[in-house]
Amino acid sequence: MAETLVSPGVLARENDQSFVSQQPVNVGAAIIGPTVKGPVEVPTVVTSYSDFKNKFGAVLTSGSNEYTYFTSIAAYNYFNNGGESLLVARVVTGSYSPALCVNSTGDNFISGSDDDQSFVLETISEGTIMNSSGSEDTSGSLPNGTSDNIRWEIQNSDTTSGTFTILVRQGNDVTNDKKVLETWTNLSLDPKASNFVSKVIGDQTLNYNSSDNQVEVSGSYPNASRYIRVKSVTALTPDYFDNNGVAKIAYTGSIPSNQSGSFDSASGSIKAGANFYDDINNSNTQGLTGGNYDNMISLLSNKDDYQYNVLLTPGLYDADYSSQCTSIITNTQERGDALFVLDPRAYGASVANAVTTAGTRNTSYAASYWPWVQVIDPDRGAMVWVPASTVMGGVFAYNDSVSEPWFAPAGINRGGLSQVVRAEKKLTQANRDTLYAGKVNPIATFPGTGVVVYGQKTLQTRASALDRVNVRRLLIQLKSYISQVADGLVFEQNTAATRNQFLSQVNPYLESVQQRQGLYAFKVVMDDTNNTADVIDRNQLIGQIYIQPTKTAEFIYLDFNILPTGATFPA
Repeated sequence: MAETLVSPGVLARENDQSFVSQQPVNVGAAIIGPTVKGPVEVPTVVTSYSDFKNKFGAVLTSGSNEYTYFTSIAAYNYFNNGGESLLVARVVTGSYSPALCVNSTGDNFISGSDDDQSFVLETISEGTIMNSSGSEDTSGSLPNGTSDNIRWEIQNSDTTSGTFTILVRQGNDVTNDKKVLETWTNLSLDPKASNFVSKVIGDQTLNYNSSDNQVEVSGSYPNASRYIRVKSVTALTPDYFDNNGVAKIAYTGSIPSNQSGSFDSASGSIKAGANFYDDINNSNTQGLTGGNYDNMISLLSNKDDYQYNVLLTPGLYDADYSSQCTSIITNTQERGDALFVLDPRAYGASVANAVTTAGTRNTSYAASYWPWVQVIDPDRGAMVWVPASTVMGGVFAYNDSVSEPWFAPAGINRGGLSQVVRAEKKLTQANRDTLYAGKVNPIATFPGTGVVVYGQKTLQTRASALDRVNVRRLLIQLKSYISQVADGLVFEQNTAATRNQFLSQVNPYLESVQQRQGLYAFKVVMDDTNNTADVIDRNQLIGQIYIQPTKTAEFIYLDFNILPTGATFPA
């Protein structure tokens, strides 16, 4: 069909403006806390609980005791309730480093077929837990091999083709029952080849730089392995073949022979003791101090590099870690795209204690829940007491999976805590009234229903729409999407066409939110009325967005009117 008129006539054209633009990317939650293993102070995305355990572990064995960090239990609850992605920032106390490969002679390198150094591998995870070295017994088991560390093996070494295979095995396997975690085939030492070992597995090292508050990357190739990276390649074999396609004798001795080994030389030990769970106090939170969290609190303030909509720090409660909680709240307010779940007090506090602590805060970017709850540790099977933030990540995840972020993550339909055995205190109606008036969301217990999140207030003191979690999360969602649209207009011509481009994307999106019960009404203004000549001359583009957020029914009054027989019911 012609799209222009050459001779006089009428041209009917179609402009489809009924589509709804792509929704904001769901970046999930973030958690800062200690873990059994994993990269230290390098925020890492996990997409399932099994992925979390592979990268960060679950159960810590210390002496004859076993422990599980709140971080692990929080990750389990998040994914078990529909969470899709979790950003994990591991914090530790002391100095940590990765483990290096160890061969049969005790050297920290993998040998070539002529027994000279060929290349070095190191673990991505840090800490002495990654040290699996030791002499194999008759079954091929390592005395220091565990389910949390790894070992390596070279197979299919071929000097004719200059290739070999690397197996990453679980540290506690045996020769006749290998537990292979990763297999990397057809590798070479030729830096010019596409199968160069560093290029295939990766050789990047990530380290947090406190001076610049960023994670610095060294190395040439992104890490494709979940467990190892290539630290160095000593025996490079560039142009492995001569002009006749035959392997050069000078290089064949560099190809690693079939062999296996372990990892050693890592530093950094986890500190566990009497205060690990039940007596967390103002100098110890699961073996760490508040200051151990400072770097990751600062790093996650960078919204350009790290995006999330809920932040959890189970074990870092307000009463005794006020400095760290203040920093998180300040950062969250400046980011403007997330909600911080703040635990007010340690285990054993009273209703009055929780209200007093919450009363010192005034922000719509944080919400507080109380009391602690008892859950079954998914990996040990034991019942443990955990702060509310440990399970609240799962509540938010479930809420978003069955409804929308602007629905209240509370009540029987979306706030039920089926995984909770009991709450620390069985709150009365008077307790719940005191807590809610004091900006603390009660975790209530109801006969026949169980434990339920029964409040959705933010820590904002002034009464407004933003003193509710669902409205704050609605604004976070709207700002995220509309800001992404606006990003595409920077440096564009300040004309009606550009303004219409903005409106054509924002209006359909807000209409979809309205249809999904997020808004009563809205209006977007970006035209000549607010973009006057003087505004345009200042290189500015102004948009004004008016919204009426949907409110929740939190206080329901039912009047039962008893009438005499024969009375007429009111119309």
